[in-house]
Amino acid sequence: MKCPECGAPLRLEEDKDYLLCDYCTTMHFPDPTADGIRVLGEPAPETCPVCQIQLVHAAAGGMRIQYCERCRGMLVSMPVFLALLDTLRTPTLYNDHPLNLRDLRRKIRCPRCHRPMNTHPYAGPGSIVIDSCSDCMLDWLDYGELRRILRAPGE
Repeated sequence: MKCPECGAPLRLEEDKDYLLCDYCTTMHFPDPTADGIRVLGEPAPETCPVCQIQLVHAAAGGMRIQYCERCRGMLVSMPVFLALLDTLRTPTLYNDHPLNLRDLRRKIRCPRCHRPMNTHPYAGPGSIVIDSCSDCMLDWLDYGELRRILRAPGE
């Protein structure tokens, strides 16, 4: 990615939600998606457990996550997931969807250790099924699931 100010290459700052130009020192904050995700575009180490393409670094609520540019799913460490809920949750009038039992039958593998992820109902509000790897401390959220969790009245 190139600096919008001078055209020099941008560098991803460790654990930040922006890119930095070493030439003119401009900090570049990509525009957020409709879900509020800032896609930073730099390749991440893992691949999408759904699409099997390389994930990219992204940020939500100022915290780093990994993001699939095809299916728009997110790989989030469990501590970051909990921090996102604390930081971003704004309960609204919420039309809860019933839990889709078909979602519980999906089997995906952890992008880090490649073992099957645990597919389960999210323990909080929102009637959402998420995938977790307790060994790697990672959660996989499909497109729109974070938004549904954040909008649900919760604990």
